[in-house]
Amino acid sequence: MSSAGWLQPAEAAAEADLRLLLFPPAGAGGTVFRDWFGLLPRDIAAQVVTLPGRLDRRSEPAHTDFGVLVDALWAGLEPELDGRPYAFFGHSMGAMIAYALTQAIEREGADPPVLLAASAWAPVGFARPTVEHARQPEPGLIAWLRDTGSLPEEIIADPGALAMVLPALRADLELCADYTDDDTLIDCPVVTYSGRLDPLLAPGAMDSWAPRTVKHLGHREFPGHHFYLIDHTIGVVTDVAGNLRAAARP
Repeated sequence: MSSAGWLQPAEAAAEADLRLLLFPPAGAGGTVFRDWFGLLPRDIAAQVVTLPGRLDRRSEPAHTDFGVLVDALWAGLEPELDGRPYAFFGHSMGAMIAYALTQAIEREGADPPVLLAASAWAPVGFARPTVEHARQPEPGLIAWLRDTGSLPEEIIADPGALAMVLPALRADLELCADYTDDDTLIDCPVVTYSGRLDPLLAPGAMDSWAPRTVKHLGHREFPGHHFYLIDHTIGVVTDVAGNLRAAARP
């Protein structure tokens, strides 16, 4: 069954045994995952979660209420679950959404992901944006994005790309500001990733994941800043694929 625009591509490859749903960072439509499809093994079918307000959903209003987004996302994705083991990988805001969605799925008693892979975001110690950040004039917003590394420099330096990204990005920053952490323990195994010099993460922030899951699979740190995964795609993809295959074993 189609997920009405929530996933790109809309259908998971039928020949794959495992599925991997990719949750992009704020303002992004999945460009950070552009190389993943060619690197993942054939037994893992990847799909990018596409939120309203970007790409072919640009005409839809972007969400700024976090709870409403999670409910809408689950309503859109639930029909897609086809019995195959699946995992979530989220980067930055995407990790926050993937974690909250996993909580919601487990609360409902539905089949949860077999793995949550979280990158560049932590329940404690992440420099969450405020509504004031989201609504400031464009020069100030761009300066803040550049100072914190919250947007890849290649987008900031491209006026056309920046103009396309900023409306959704502002909404996403408000969405992040609306998030409330409830310290929930999840049954889903968790593995985490980050850049060693990420200015948005306090020292030791990724350690806050360990008490959030009954099975913490450890943390992998790479050289780089908030968007370290662009330069280390092969290492991240290889590790995620290995952990997904191991988690999906009976």
